Amino acid sequence: MQHQNQPIGMVMATRLEAKPFLTGLSWSSAAEAPFPVYHDSKRVLIISGIGKANAAMAAACLCMQFFPACLVNLGAAGATRAGDRLGAIYQIRETVEPDRRHYQTGKPFRQQPDVMPGFASARLATLDQAALEAEKRMEISAMAELVDMEGAAIVQAARKFQVRCCLFKFVSDTAAHTTGGEIISHIRQYRDSLFHFFRTELLPVLERDEI
Repeated sequence: MQHQNQPIGMVMATRLEAKPFLTGLSWSSAAEAPFPVYHDSKRVLIISGIGKANAAMAAACLCMQFFPACLVNLGAAGATRAGDRLGAIYQIRETVEPDRRHYQTGKPFRQQPDVMPGFASARLATLDQAALEAEKRMEISAMAELVDMEGAAIVQAARKFQVRCCLFKFVSDTAAHTTGGEIISHIRQYRDSLFHFFRTELLPVLERDEI
């Protein structure tokens, strides 16, 4: 349950993805180091940087400094399935780490974020290296429909602090898009749609404390 003065914590990997959030909401800058942090009376946004280590550290910093009622990770992800629509937004129902396996079982670590009803969902693979090659995506597709470099680490950090956590990703690229330039162009194209979704569909649910 969300208590008075507990903000909604938001974790995004890059300013590129976060730009509509930074310009579309009224923030005050709280810090630039070790991570850029912005806040208003109800929300705190931290820019983690790319990769699992950055994501986990940023999520931990947010939890320790601001005691959020929940963490929300928003951002871009690649599709592992052929034909997935660019810009489509999914709630993540499970994360898997193909490159981090349990030393006893040899199976990839899996995390279950909190899930809210009413949103299209997908599984997310989180890797420390970008999966750009079609062959790599095909291999991952047996485990997850989307792939990123932060999501699983944010869920793991949230669980350590016993903070609820949900993830929403938009499709920024498919196996047909293999260059950084294409991905950046698509992020710029669809990031406004993610912000509109957050403000009109997701935020009202979060503020009613339905996570």
